[in-house]
Amino acid sequence: MGKILCFISQDFADFEITLTFHKLKNVGHKEVLSVSYDLNPVISESGLYYQPNATIREAMELEDVEGLIIPGGPIREQREELTALIQKLDQEQKLLAAICNGPQYLGRAGILHTRPFTTSCAVERIQKLGVEDPFPRHQCLEEQRVVQDGHVITAKGRAFVDFSFAVFDYLGIYEGAQHERDQLWNDIMDR
Repeated sequence: MGKILCFISQDFADFEITLTFHKLKNVGHKEVLSVSYDLNPVISESGLYYQPNATIREAMELEDVEGLIIPGGPIREQREELTALIQKLDQEQKLLAAICNGPQYLGRAGILHTRPFTTSCAVERIQKLGVEDPFPRHQCLEEQRVVQDGHVITAKGRAFVDFSFAVFDYLGIYEGAQHERDQLWNDIMDR
């Protein structure tokens, strides 16, 4: 069973990844592990408490990791261990999927400098915060809901359903069950 990591930090947008992880675990039979800088509980944007399964340093040593998913949240500083994990998974051509403001971490790790991507974080927001822009804006496809370039998937926060399905397709979660996948899509989009 492959492992899918999820980076969690204070005020992360848990709603953006709920569908993704529900189906990865229950349809794809992936082992889902939350990782953070330490093992202290993290409070999400919705107010729920999450207990990390492992530190990022511990995650660097895990075997059978198939990818890392990064939800949105505030623009934050980035520690070297997260950059190292992202770069390691990139070199191994493992899934790197980030939504909303989550691509900030891929940007700081240098993953987006040669790839098209999207994000919910506008230049104006960065200017208002008075922080260094983590995004190579010349690569940003601002009008796209989801952008995939090989093993790297990015999405706007409002496109969390599209993001989920891009992850499902990349990992082959519904391989051999296209009808089930299409039915789920139709059921969600009809609402």
